[in-house]
Amino acid sequence: MQLSLNEYGSGLLPEARLTPADRLLLADGALDGMLRVREPARGGIEVEATSHVGVVRLEACEIRVLPKYLGSGLDVLRMLDYATGGTGRLLPSDQELTAGDPDLRDLVALMVTEHGERLLRRGVRRDYLTREDDLPAVRGRLLVDRQLLRHHGRLDRLACRYDEHDSDIPDNRLCAAALEQAARTARLPRVRARARRAASQFAPLAPTPLGDLRTLVDGLEYHRHNAHYRAAHQWAELLLSGGGVGGLFASGPLSSRAFLVDMNGLFEDFVTRPLTEGAAISGLGLRVDAQARHRRVLFDERTRSAYSEVRPDVLVLGERGGEPFRLPVDAKYKLYEDKKLSTADLYQAFLYAHAIGSPASCVLVHPGGAGAAGARVAVRDWNGATSARVRAVLLDLRDALAVLGGPEPSAAPARLWRDVLAQPPK
Repeated sequence: MQLSLNEYGSGLLPEARLTPADRLLLADGALDGMLRVREPARGGIEVEATSHVGVVRLEACEIRVLPKYLGSGLDVLRMLDYATGGTGRLLPSDQELTAGDPDLRDLVALMVTEHGERLLRRGVRRDYLTREDDLPAVRGRLLVDRQLLRHHGRLDRLACRYDEHDSDIPDNRLCAAALEQAARTARLPRVRARARRAASQFAPLAPTPLGDLRTLVDGLEYHRHNAHYRAAHQWAELLLSGGGVGGLFASGPLSSRAFLVDMNGLFEDFVTRPLTEGAAISGLGLRVDAQARHRRVLFDERTRSAYSEVRPDVLVLGERGGEPFRLPVDAKYKLYEDKKLSTADLYQAFLYAHAIGSPASCVLVHPGGAGAAGARVAVRDWNGATSARVRAVLLDLRDALAVLGGPEPSAAPARLWRDVLAQPPK
């Protein structure tokens, strides 16, 4: 039994009933703020979606939350790939997906498999690991204190510490765990079959259990020897964490049943990358700071210390026309094309404009159709003088994804950069 609904939509499965296992999975509140599943008094299962898209597979039913502004899960996959630094070379094509009906989780499982197969073809990385063991002959260094305590007088068991060139390292453990999960939980048979083949080859290379996902990911460091693992690790983390670009779930039983991506956070990341690339190719000498924290804006005069921090999604910095230039940019995953900007979003944008912007202005980027004009709002004092401006820039997601997948992908960041830096008539 399946229920499909759009972001912020709701639906009812009148004939479905949650099983005890379903209730146990949902009882700890792991889906709070992402998806609401409840059993109303009239019976059935009622579902309310938020800004998270993806799939939740319960024993009673499968719940799919679809994106409002995009055509399919493949479009979300393209957004994820671009936002995390991908080039789109390994993304599946529309023709490859004509058979079956892949949900977003199966698409990510396919990406995990693609990258795993690529690493296997190239040859997985090995590194020197320090091991301690009792051996029949000396290898590496003899641990004298341990030998005296455990094997005093014996020459057939020697306590040694040695380095071994092995593939059982965190780089490979993360990929092996993701492939195993893809092989075990992918819904489409062809995705599951490919994942099983790759997982069976990876498993003997990294047999040590993954352990805590967040601890392992936080401990990863990239250098010239493992830089080619970065994309594989990003997709693996996404699958193992249940869809959290920043880690929505700890690894556990629900992460294999639920895959939900926060479109608000994804949209912020999707806007940040083209602005960063646009600044690099513009030649204007401007730079982009993403999620920069500013603690001197809100000041507690009683304690003479920072009251809180403000953190615009993007801050464009540098000089323009010989003057210092700072332009805060806020990304909002809301459809404002046919309605006014919300008061709360305007208040936030005007705070950024007054406190950070130089001149006092802020740009608000949100999804919208091609050719539509963005709102322009000014703050005026009691005498009618303008003290700050907020300008909305519409980003057509489908058009941007089409350009990124076309022959000139650099046109997409250049266009958004031009729209954000544009100076409208006063």
